[in-house]
Formats: sequence, C-alpha cells, structure tokens
Amino acid sequence: MAHLRVILVFVFAFAMTISSISAATGATTAEKFKGPVVYVFGDSMSDVGNNNYLPFALAKSDYPWYGIDYYKGMPTGRFTNGKTIGDYMSDKFGIPSQPPYMSLYMTDDKILQGINFASGGAGILNETGLYFVQYMSFDSQIDCFEKTKEAIKAKIGDKAAEKLSNEALYLVALGSNDYINNFLRPFMADGIIYTHDEFLLLLTTTLSHQFKRLYKLGARKIVFDGLAPLGCIPSQRIMTGTGQCLTQVNEYAKKFNMAVGLLLKGLNAILPGAQFHMTDSYSVVMDLIDHPEKYGFKSSHTSCCNVGTTVGGLCLPTAKVCANRKDYVFWDAYHTADAANKVIADKMFMDLKGVVDAPTATSVQVGAPTPAPL
Repeated sequence: MAHLRVILVFVFAFAMTISSISAATGATTAEKFKGPVVYVFGDSMSDVGNNNYLPFALAKSDYPWYGIDYYKGMPTGRFTNGKTIGDYMSDKFGIPSQPPYMSLYMTDDKILQGINFASGGAGILNETGLYFVQYMSFDSQIDCFEKTKEAIKAKIGDKAAEKLSNEALYLVALGSNDYINNFLRPFMADGIIYTHDEFLLLLTTTLSHQFKRLYKLGARKIVFDGLAPLGCIPSQRIMTGTGQCLTQVNEYAKKFNMAVGLLLKGLNAILPGAQFHMTDSYSVVMDLIDHPEKYGFKSSHTSCCNVGTTVGGLCLPTAKVCANRKDYVFWDAYHTADAANKVIADKMFMDLKGVVDAPTATSVQVGAPTPAPL
C-alpha cells in the first residue's frame, strides 16, 4: 500500500512538472518573438493560402502563374505574382509573414506570433462572395480569431493572453468585394434592394458590430485599410469601352472611406483604450495609377496577365504573362503586382508603425463588465 502511495505521488509530481514546463515554454516562445504580433483579416488582396484549404472555394490562386516571383516560383494561394502588401509590411517590421489560419493547429506556438485569417472572395457582409461558394467572410474570420484566443489562453494563461491581444496589431482590409462582387453586380440582391446611401449604412453598421466584437476579444490596435480607387482597376476600366476609370465607382469608394473614418473616430471615443486607425490607400494607389513612371512602372491601366476581358479576370495557366512583370501596377484584373505591393507597403508603413509604437492602454479586466455599451 505504501508503494502505491509513493507511485501516485510520483505520477502527480511528474504531471505537475510537465504542466509547468508546457506553460513556461509557451510564455518563453511569446517573449522570444521580436516585433509586433500581427493578425490579418481581409480578402484576396491579403489571402496567403487560406482558400487552398477550402475544397469548394472557387476563388483560388493555387496554380501558375500566381507565385511566379515568390519563393521558388511556386503558387502559394497569394493572388499576385509575388508578395502581398502584408508580406512586405512584415518584412519592414522584421517579422515572418503570418501563416494562413487554415494551415495551423491550435497547439502550434505560431499562434502566439500572428495569423493571417484573410480569404479570397470575403466581404464585410456575409452575403458578399456567395457565388465563390466557399470562403470565410469577416464574421467567419472573427470566429476563427475567437477560437485562436481560447487556444492562446490555454497555452499561456488568461492574463498573458489578454496582454498579447491588447498589444497585437490587427490589420483589416475589406470592402472591395462588397462593391465589385456584390453591390455593383446586377444579379446580386443588395444592388437591387438598396440605394448606395442605404448600402453604405448597412456596411458601416455591420463593421461597427464587427469592430466591437474584436474589441471584446482584446483587440485595441486596429488598422483598417481604406478602399483603393476601385473604378480604376482593370476589371472596371473595360466596362467604359474607352479604358477610362469608372468615376461613379470611385465616388462610392471615397464615400465609403469617409464613412468608415468617422466610424473609427466614434469608436475610439466610446471604447476605452481603443486605437482604431485608417490608412489612406485611395491616395496611394491613385498616385500609382496616375503617375506610374514616378515609381518605375510603365503601365497602370491594364494587367500584366492581360486578362481584363477574361471571364473571372484571374491569371490562369493559359494566360500570356507580360515580359517584364515590374513594368505593371496590376498583375491581373483585380490585384496589384508584387512591385506595386512593395511601393504601397513602403508608403503606408509609418502609419502602421505609429500604431504599433503607441502605448497600449490598460485592458479591461478579464471577466469584468465592459465599461462602454457594445
């Protein structure tokens, strides 16, 4: 009987030691990681391979010529020839690019170092992208982050998980598909049911709920990437017959950006510790389009893949790729090319760095009532 008690005590002590080592390992991994922890939410401009794991997703780029200028020239699920804007931002922060959420196990230490939740075809609204069959909308991406937060708690404890969440940077780049693949499509209900003012109210109301949900999950530093001049992307130019930008679509983008800017200011005023910020993608990309030569480009009105009139507008293996990919601002009918992504990241980096460097306000205590209505 005495032997049995000794064995039980040994087993208990061994289990406690293993538990302590696991907790310490998780904390050490988080502490060793240098640079900001970044969580990315978005659509195909930010997707780094999540849709590769969705068997019924129609919005995919896991084939040539995508990735031709990426590592080993292989497609990764990025909707460009090389790196995304987010990849270049990570380079500038001196951190690895965030891995796709769908590639991870929740036991991986990588979840402590940032994750990319972006999904090609995604929008702010759940109905956006329906004809892509399978994708992760913004709400779905937040669901995935919520599961991640629980996994982080299990790994490093509630207090450390809350600190990590408060100090992390959240990059959100959505809205393009809500226009291009929803409101502006004649066969989608939203463009028939709503006026633009009504649709814009729907978008901002939905975004408000989504930002507040992220806030409840610990997000304090959110940077929203404003819409680019959507009327000037190759897929929209071809609709004019003359190759000019669609003025009305650009006006929609500007109104959207203005409304979201006001929304973020309002949320900063009512959510303690919130540091929500918006980047001016519109001006940056418009300057690239209006003055491509200033940045070393030769063309900003057509795509390197010359697929503006092709169904789907993606760079399929049958496409004839341009001879010098660094000459083009656009890679396909919707997405900017690697070289343009680097320029955009360079121009917007200081905005992001300012948010990262800003001191994080004391978090709402875990389990305590939220001090502002959500």
